Amino acid sequence: MGFTDLISDAGLAVLNNWLLTRSYITGYSASQADVVVFKALSAAPDAEKYPNAARWYKHIASYEDEFPTLPGDASKPYTVYGPEVAEVTLNPAKAPAAAAEEEEDDDLFGSDDEEDAEAERIREERLAEYRKKKEGKVKPAAKSMVTLDVKPWDDETDMVALEQSVRGIEKDGLVWGTSKLVPVGFGIKKFQINLVVEDEKVSLDELQEEIQGFEDYVQSTDVVAMMKL
Repeated sequence: MGFTDLISDAGLAVLNNWLLTRSYITGYSASQADVVVFKALSAAPDAEKYPNAARWYKHIASYEDEFPTLPGDASKPYTVYGPEVAEVTLNPAKAPAAAAEEEEDDDLFGSDDEEDAEAERIREERLAEYRKKKEGKVKPAAKSMVTLDVKPWDDETDMVALEQSVRGIEKDGLVWGTSKLVPVGFGIKKFQINLVVEDEKVSLDELQEEIQGFEDYVQSTDVVAMMKL
């Protein structure tokens, strides 16, 4: 019952026949059934010998990054899927042999353990490579878009020099954007600027303190708006 061998030619033939009229191992979309069968294979099936299995393997490989999120029970073994009755003998070593081939049968029985061990080794190597690939992926840095008000002392403050001082601050993970002067009354205008920061690299509190360090121009600063990207 099911796929009891996905290493030998006979087992691959069963899988190929199973996928002759199917796009997935079960149902009409990719699921954990496809994942466990995919992982049980030691390599992509030969496209000339097993075109249906090769087509399915290539398609499921495109889902590798989404394997954990696919529906179904990931704990089920691949042997629970496939045909109710094997379409071909799954283990050629255990097939009835002609009298003239009885001596060869002994050799086949003796090679089963070696084949199983080799298949297991290849499978583990593929899983290790997959885990390494997943671990090596760098997650995108968390960023925030910020609108900052920089308030001058009075209407006589040199706003050009104020802007130059602010934009002169350079930090890894800081990108200055557009800016404008916003009237606040009595002829005074505040300097408003947009910026993008990488959250782990740039502290807004420290950035504000640095801007407020320009005491000849800056009275105070305020974060007007902030949005995570």
